[in-house]
Amino acid sequence: MNVLVIGGVAAGTKVAAKLKRDNYNTNITILTKGKDISYAGCGLPYYVGNVIEKQEELIVNTPESFSKLTGVEVFTEVEVTKVYPDKKEVVALQLKTNTTNTYKYDKLVIATGADPVKPPIDGIDLNGVYFMRTPEDAVSLRNSVEAGEIKRAVVVGGGFIGLEVAENLASQGIRVSVIDLADQILPGFEPEIANYVENHLANHGIMAFTNTGLEAILGEEKVEKVKTTRRAMKADAVILSIGIRPNTAFLADTGIELSENKAIVVNEYLETNIKDIYAVGDCAVVSNILTLKEAYSPMGSSANIEGRILAQNLNGKKLSYKGVLGTAVVKLPELNVARTGLTEDTAKAEGYDAVSVVTVVDDKAHYYPGASTFFVKMIADRSTKKLLGLQAAGKGAVDKMADIAVTAISLNATLEDIKDLDLSYAPPFSTAIHPFSHTVNILLNKINGEINSITPREYMQGKAEGYKIIDASISPGIAGAPSIDLSKVHGELPEFNKDEKLLLVCTKGKRAYMLQKRLKSFGYTNTLVLEGGTAFNEISL
Repeated sequence: MNVLVIGGVAAGTKVAAKLKRDNYNTNITILTKGKDISYAGCGLPYYVGNVIEKQEELIVNTPESFSKLTGVEVFTEVEVTKVYPDKKEVVALQLKTNTTNTYKYDKLVIATGADPVKPPIDGIDLNGVYFMRTPEDAVSLRNSVEAGEIKRAVVVGGGFIGLEVAENLASQGIRVSVIDLADQILPGFEPEIANYVENHLANHGIMAFTNTGLEAILGEEKVEKVKTTRRAMKADAVILSIGIRPNTAFLADTGIELSENKAIVVNEYLETNIKDIYAVGDCAVVSNILTLKEAYSPMGSSANIEGRILAQNLNGKKLSYKGVLGTAVVKLPELNVARTGLTEDTAKAEGYDAVSVVTVVDDKAHYYPGASTFFVKMIADRSTKKLLGLQAAGKGAVDKMADIAVTAISLNATLEDIKDLDLSYAPPFSTAIHPFSHTVNILLNKINGEINSITPREYMQGKAEGYKIIDASISPGIAGAPSIDLSKVHGELPEFNKDEKLLLVCTKGKRAYMLQKRLKSFGYTNTLVLEGGTAFNEISL
């Protein structure tokens, strides 16, 4: 069997390596447009920031080492320009010689990835404009930083790569601003979490400007400033991270089905609509586990999983790929942020009776050095109590919180199924009741009516209007608000009517909840707890 793989970064090399390992008699050839294969695209921002010191550390395998290790033939700087499914052959341009070759195949794997979007604006080709997709991109930007050529930088795009680049530039003493046309940074995150992160970045010197579009890049020979829909901004460098476009233009007239964003449509076996042609990685669109709808997941993790499954299917198995949940994690200055599953709005749009809770929970034993907190939003279906999504921010291992949620959602678990999991505990790692379980318990309490609360979003929308704010913190800090010390509440409070609307606010939410329970026992019927407390919300009287 002759297997031809187009593309040699994550998905393509994974297919080739796994298939050759399982069936060494398979003839496998990789054609790739770039000079490098199997490089760590997700690590590029950290090379810019000197976290990864040497360029060669970004290269997992060279074409030569990969061929020797696996037995796969690799041809670099070869661009496939045409695919002829009826003849089972492709035509490719040899970029070094500008000549063409034809390659035959029995099975064709398309793993051509995606390229960064290059907007058609003035100044896009000036010196000082960078992308972040290949090792050459990262090397070029870092060289300019180390040469002292960059003092101010504007990052266009507030997604994962954009914010990672911003963090790494800021760590090198560069003044960094981030602009994004959307109304929030971190697409796919809850607005509350994104707003919290935006404020956190500002506190660390990275200013994010949302609802701000890039109109032009200005300068004579190199970047001098950027023109935005808001104002002009001085800059020595512009890093464009406004999205990617699947590399599928060469498939025109092949009959291969493409999605709306021009990614290749595949089924659960990673087959296209044309026999013996498959697609994996950033050039393909898969499905969402919860909604079963198309989902574009240009992640190194998805690419490798898809590649491994496809390799086994090419070797005679019939394994299905269940799809993705939109799981992601990003490291920012003194803050990590993770997500998985549906957002509250998406869940409602999909027909779920979505209910959410925002918690502020300890990430490890509070007395252990380095202990901090997690800000968590958890979403479930009210009637079935099925877990639908989770987002978390904090200094600690937020990936652990997301990964537990991934497991639960993938196994179709309910909150009742996961509330008492035997999760690992020791003071350096967690709390006695794990922060994930703690959040599950609070959400169950909310669904079951054990706590009457208002979310940060509802508070921002004015749904606590008419309620008197009560400061329930151990050390009151809300100027102008009356305070109640929980430890002194042992009966009715004559200064408050039992039907008076009281919004109970403390630092994290726990003490306000305990006060609500206490007041309920004394007949107070109209209290609300503000989820997330003053740690997550900006309180105004």
